[in-house]
Amino acid sequence: MQAGREESAGGGCERLDAARNRSLLLHTALEMVSERGAEALTMDDLARRAGVGKGTVFRRFGSRAGVMRALLDHAERDFQEGYMAGPAPLGPGAPPLERLRAFGVARIQALDITGELRRAADVDALMHYRHPARQLELSHLRMLLSALPMIRDPELTAYQLESFLEAGLLLHLHRSAGMPLERITEGWLELVESVTANKCQQAY
Repeated sequence: MQAGREESAGGGCERLDAARNRSLLLHTALEMVSERGAEALTMDDLARRAGVGKGTVFRRFGSRAGVMRALLDHAERDFQEGYMAGPAPLGPGAPPLERLRAFGVARIQALDITGELRRAADVDALMHYRHPARQLELSHLRMLLSALPMIRDPELTAYQLESFLEAGLLLHLHRSAGMPLERITEGWLELVESVTANKCQQAY
């Protein structure tokens, strides 16, 4: 029995160390992506900056793509908590149209990190809209749009609006086309206004 307890305690310590290492690596990788972009992140640099062996990085994530997926999940979880349970207007408590506007604004403001990670993790175009995080976002947009009586097809409209928030497009507009985030944000707000106004006119 004593040996069993020792083994259990050892296993618990090992799991605790693994969790600490994972948290450290994710935090370090997020800093590196925000500083230099996703393309600059390598397994060697991540291990060196986190102060762990390269083998530890591979054991935790398997590959560089695994690091990107874990980082994206980590970043998306924070964003999901914001629009599902955070303060208004992004979270519950504000009118649907205000929450719709706030959703895009929050996504654009997080472009430097989540945009990079989305682009880096978005390998298979066919699976793009099947990703759980994307499905949850589309479901959220449909829910907000369904509460607006002027919207006849909330599902299709959700896809139309969400396409403006594609990481590749936003990064192109901001970095290649040189558009400041303020201009892109205004574009999102005008798009929402246009979509809801057009639908409203069709309803009469």
